[in-house]
Amino acid sequence: MINATKKWIFLKISGALLVPLMLWFIINFINIYDKNYVDFISFFSNPLSKFLFCIFIINAYFFSALSISEVFEDYVTEDKIKNVANKLLYISAVVIPLITIILIN
Repeated sequence: MINATKKWIFLKISGALLVPLMLWFIINFINIYDKNYVDFISFFSNPLSKFLFCIFIINAYFFSALSISEVFEDYVTEDKIKNVANKLLYISAVVIPLITIILIN
């Protein structure tokens, strides 16, 4: 399979997975927005909520990294700059969710 086809398939799958996770997050965020600190902590202490939030963060960064790399591919003509930008993008797409997940636990 061509690399561009794989990237397109991953974009579609991660985008489709992102919709229900985003709805879940928005609904729960509305519910805990006006609550106190203890309720907020109890939300993230729930293993299901913690798991779904981690999947949401990983998927969101994966989707954004794939999307932004497509912009680099289309609009950056210099290959060295494009490669460095993509590598920095993919590193940040791994490091930022990892730090977020570590801080939640």
